[in-house]
Amino acid sequence: MASLVVPDHFSATEDAETLRKAFEGWGTNEKAIIKVLGHRNVAQRKQIRQAYEQLFEGNLVKRLESELSRDFEKAVYRWILDPADRDAVLANVALKKASPDYHVLIEISCIHSSEELLEVRKAYNLRYKHSLEEDVAAHTTSEIRQLLVGLVSAYRYEGEEINARLANSEADVLHNAIKDKAFSHEEVIRILSTRSKAQLRATFNRYQGDQGTSITKNMLADHPDDFSVALRTTVRCLNDPKKYFEKVLRNAIKRAGTDEDALTRVIVTRAEKDLEEIKEEYYKRNSVSLDEAVAKDTSGDYKAFLLTLLGKEE
Repeated sequence: MASLVVPDHFSATEDAETLRKAFEGWGTNEKAIIKVLGHRNVAQRKQIRQAYEQLFEGNLVKRLESELSRDFEKAVYRWILDPADRDAVLANVALKKASPDYHVLIEISCIHSSEELLEVRKAYNLRYKHSLEEDVAAHTTSEIRQLLVGLVSAYRYEGEEINARLANSEADVLHNAIKDKAFSHEEVIRILSTRSKAQLRATFNRYQGDQGTSITKNMLADHPDDFSVALRTTVRCLNDPKKYFEKVLRNAIKRAGTDEDALTRVIVTRAEKDLEEIKEEYYKRNSVSLDEAVAKDTSGDYKAFLLTLLGKEE
């Protein structure tokens, strides 16, 4: 369930005018920006962008970039984009880091539906004039490249039908690979990058039933490398996204110095989808609400905006 709170009545024209006023005069009225954009869904935000351009012959996204700064600007920028375009930006930023952030690419590839992932790939192509697969291949090497290219180019069956016999046999394949520390075995990559999520959940359940422990626990290596970590992240994203996102948030908040990029990414991308369930997971795991944790670890307009998306006003 979404955490975003939207009004019963909405006028894109009035919102565009409110935002224009927020930009005028000495200093920007950040509270007005939060009050409008923090309570509008994806369709409404698109209408506001269009109304702003028609009324003032300007690009609202670029204006916001020029008026705001730091973590608040980044969060608002991510929020106002269409979801597929936002994910294209997130993927590109992740790839252009000195050490590419595989977690972001795995999230985008494994948590979206096949149609959503296809839209991200189209948006990436339109924005950067390269395919996502091409850029992933260019910025990665060896088995990481094989895994990530397979994941970003996947088009999985989305139904709930499963093949129990196949789940049994592929649970054995995964068990043998993990037992032999052969994490990069081509069969492991094939299974994770082609099977439907329902089929994979059946395989992971069979694995746990046979081995008495979860596949992710058995994948914990004594000296984990990038690939084993990426593979474990893949399994967690495919198997239980809400628990995965809870851990991303927990790590972002509890580390020495908040990881604002990860915190912003999860709240902005999940606020219209399942952030309420992620909040429940967070409370169960940490005995403190996500609202409280975010309020304690952030400040200023950035804090106010994140809390608004969480459905909690200051």
